[in-house]
Amino acid sequence: MKFLHHKLQGVPFNLARHRRGKITPIVVVIHDTASSLGHGDAARYLEDNNAKTSVHFIIERNGAIEQQVPTNVGANHAGRSHYHGLDGANDFSIGIELVNAGRMTKGSSSRTARAWFKTEFDIDDYGIQFIKTPEHGEGWWMDYTEEQMEALMELLHALFDYVPSLKDIVTHWYISPGRKVDTNPLFPLNSIKARILGRDDLITKEADDLSEWSSDGDDLVRIEVPGDQLNMRRWPSFNPNVITQIPKGVVVPVIRAGTFQGRCWFKIQYAGQEGWIVAKYTAEIRASSAGFQPAFEVSF
Repeated sequence: MKFLHHKLQGVPFNLARHRRGKITPIVVVIHDTASSLGHGDAARYLEDNNAKTSVHFIIERNGAIEQQVPTNVGANHAGRSHYHGLDGANDFSIGIELVNAGRMTKGSSSRTARAWFKTEFDIDDYGIQFIKTPEHGEGWWMDYTEEQMEALMELLHALFDYVPSLKDIVTHWYISPGRKVDTNPLFPLNSIKARILGRDDLITKEADDLSEWSSDGDDLVRIEVPGDQLNMRRWPSFNPNVITQIPKGVVVPVIRAGTFQGRCWFKIQYAGQEGWIVAKYTAEIRASSAGFQPAFEVSF
């Protein structure tokens, strides 16, 4: 990804009606749209609405990116906000919206959660979890897609390469505590910051130390993924760290397991290599006598 004249090349640019003056951005603020998941629904609203809101970038569930405000112009995405002694983050930040349903409540059945706009989503299909944190309160929260996380990482890399004044990445709840809860608790903020801001990501030793052994390889799982292949990664995160891809239906041994940022991962062996896969895309074949369950959750 490359920028030219403050616009990301190769993606749609639709100028938002509500814009501010020129800015020198020092921080990127990540948001959830808390909207319908339909492709383009949130983008069209943000492009032109009576609430006078706007944002620089929108990332759809499939990873598609749209830009609506140049990076050197302010957008109305942060509202009443405060960052490290500075008020009014709209005047010094770049906003990115991730299409997501936002905080949800229990649905009409045990398998669904209901968004504020009354649509119900299958808990398993959308990776929805009930989580309570001091920053978010309690609620049912929808997972972000792998495509969204990969697109976000690429966009952030491009932004920090192009805009020399950028120094940090934060969420909306961080700059508007008590008023906003996005991004939701499943968003891997610390892992993303570590990767983009120059520190190493979840290196192998750290991930191993913060996970649990799985009975010396006695546990086997079969790859059950909606597509044809599942990414095997160096670390348990969606940062760009894919080692290889495992075909659907392949059976692999589980070495370790742990929960990182609300998401269960397995460390497995495949094709002479070790790596991490998302546990929800597997089916158990054989387990140790006690059965393996991650013993604790780790947030990065």
